[in-house]
Amino acid sequence: MVKRLVLVLGDQVSDSLSALQKADKESDVIVMGEVSDEATYVQHHPKKIAFIFAAMRKFAARLRDDGWDVRYTRLDESDNAGSIPGELLRRADETGTSEVIATQPGEWRLIQALEDMPLKLTMLPDTRFISTQAEFDSWADGRKTLRMEYFYREMRRKTGLLMDGDEPEGGQWNYDAENRKPAPDDIAFSGPMQFTPDDTVNDVLDLVEARFGNSFGTLRPFSFGTDQTQARRALTHFITYALPRFGDYQDAMLNDNRFLYHALVSPYLNVGLLDPMEVCRAAEAAYYEGHAPLNAVEGFIRQILGWREYVRGIYFREGPDYPRRNALNHQRGLPDFYWSGDTDMNCLSKAITQTAEEAYAHHIQRLMVTGNFALLAGVNPHEVHEWYLRVYIDAFEWVEAPNTVGMSQFADGGIIASKPYVSSGAYINRMSDYCKSCRYKVQDKTGEDACPFNVLYWKFLDRHADRFRDNNRMNRIYANWSRMDDDRKAAILADADAFLDKLGRERV
Repeated sequence: MVKRLVLVLGDQVSDSLSALQKADKESDVIVMGEVSDEATYVQHHPKKIAFIFAAMRKFAARLRDDGWDVRYTRLDESDNAGSIPGELLRRADETGTSEVIATQPGEWRLIQALEDMPLKLTMLPDTRFISTQAEFDSWADGRKTLRMEYFYREMRRKTGLLMDGDEPEGGQWNYDAENRKPAPDDIAFSGPMQFTPDDTVNDVLDLVEARFGNSFGTLRPFSFGTDQTQARRALTHFITYALPRFGDYQDAMLNDNRFLYHALVSPYLNVGLLDPMEVCRAAEAAYYEGHAPLNAVEGFIRQILGWREYVRGIYFREGPDYPRRNALNHQRGLPDFYWSGDTDMNCLSKAITQTAEEAYAHHIQRLMVTGNFALLAGVNPHEVHEWYLRVYIDAFEWVEAPNTVGMSQFADGGIIASKPYVSSGAYINRMSDYCKSCRYKVQDKTGEDACPFNVLYWKFLDRHADRFRDNNRMNRIYANWSRMDDDRKAAILADADAFLDKLGRERV
């Protein structure tokens, strides 16, 4: 029987991986490697590197215990080839084979690198998703707009999740209107489950600390789960203690509570420690058992069944150039405070500091704080994309690029979002307590003390009026701008220009 190499990547630590399903335990050789190319193509958060390496080591040990021949290369081994193709070529020479089975990676960069190898490659689709790419493309073909809501409904019908026959449970597809409550005074949840590092994790932490100690972000304390059992415990903890209140406060933000009722299971989903249908079924069961209300369960399932599946479909449909799109021609460099949190804007300081320490911020902190500011300020979207890819533990390009380039920065010209997600300080004030302890005054519309989001908001709208004034979701906003007297408009634009002039030159 011909021996083949079976590639397992760091975000593919799943028994259901298509490459493993097609492999022969008696003859094939599994190849796994901690390689510098994957750890450094962007300067990842050290928690992210540690999470992936630890999960890889534990998964490799499981595969060995199950009888597989696993050739695993640690980062500090002297013969490490430094890249995935290099490791495959080294192992091919070692084993005398020229055939490789791989599951499609989640980044065009790595797909191309594998296809360029001088080996016989069989690349299989990644079947760990609920929708195939063919299903997504079939849904998308011929549509003028590709709105997630309608794809999500198709996924509900396909899976039967929260369905009552042919109709959605409760009579509505979407309960988002019930899920926008400002944060309460008290959060009755201690946060996501935390795990004490074991010997495997501690070894990885020491390695990452030695090799990536100068990267953005704090490595220790490290409390993420790194195997399937821990990931399932983390899911159960969320379902039991947080899901009932998740929907109400999923968009809220607080100075002194970084997690509110969020699950923080996306890292486990994105590397394969949790299966998306397993997660959705667990949430659905909580609803039918009377443990969690429909608005919470539907909102949670929509993030996985709807949004997660949808952005993956967009990423592979749009092609390798997608992360570099810049429909609004924004060219400003990313402000230095995105690396330090050193800004008087409290919302940004809190979100960035949290990101550095936790490798995590929830979707509204990403979209309406760090992303909103970058869009209003006209930051180059590729720099924003690379920042998000670097700093978050759950960031892999298939999921991160559409969320950043499309949803957050409108750099794809409206493929994902029907309008840019911009707001003044009023939205942040409504959904958080950030503004109460900020040097700037959210109620001031102009002047030195005015919230920068206020003046930048109108500056953005004025700068892009030709593109957006006829957008039916923005015409009321432009009508408000038109009704302002010329002196007020001039003052707003002057203050915005003054702020942008300072940005990059002095602390703001």
